[in-house]
Amino acid sequence: MNVKLLFIICFPFLLLSQEENQTIVQDSISKTQLIKVKGDAFFSSQIDLKEIELLPKLKFKDHWARKRYLILRRKTLKVYPYANLAAERLQTLNERLKMLKRKSDKKSYAKKVQKYIEGEFSAELKKLTRTEGQILVKLIHRQTGTTTFELVKELRSGWRAFWYNTTASMFNISLKVEYNPLANEEDYLIEDILLRNFEDSKIEGLKTALDFDFFEAHRKWSKKIINENRE
Repeated sequence: MNVKLLFIICFPFLLLSQEENQTIVQDSISKTQLIKVKGDAFFSSQIDLKEIELLPKLKFKDHWARKRYLILRRKTLKVYPYANLAAERLQTLNERLKMLKRKSDKKSYAKKVQKYIEGEFSAELKKLTRTEGQILVKLIHRQTGTTTFELVKELRSGWRAFWYNTTASMFNISLKVEYNPLANEEDYLIEDILLRNFEDSKIEGLKTALDFDFFEAHRKWSKKIINENRE
């Protein structure tokens, strides 16, 4: 079960400390006090706040494990904007393709978008290190739900996707790799990095397109660290 806190605060607690933004009246029938927060259209007897997920404390096996985490954080935050933008571009592309009827028009539009993305980011992507490139491939899968290989295959031809993957493999980068925090410890750490930065509003992004339980991954990898420390 996820570690979540659901706050439902009824009058008159937090409400009393924010009187300048609230109006309190009494229901003439039930004799219950009602409140309307500034900006709301109706009075209510309670305020429902958003569900908040509190991230568990991260544990490290040793000093070097913590150092590797910090290096991974720097690389992840560097490439995440590219993966996030790729997801936004893909969403726009799919919405546009649904509006086009002719197959030739769809193919032509997809080709233009692909060339635009390549022209916009090719120079920057060439500056990435091998590990940063592989993290980017993983994050693209996180954001879109589709591997980079499949994206290229859909936008161009299967042969071009194969060629891209073959070229990338020369640098130990696989375009077919998937993002799976439950099966891969590095992916779990990447997810931890993203969630903590989302929570602190240091980065903005889209919700992952994948279906996995981060807290289940946390329990798994934390247990592994505990067992290793006992050995």
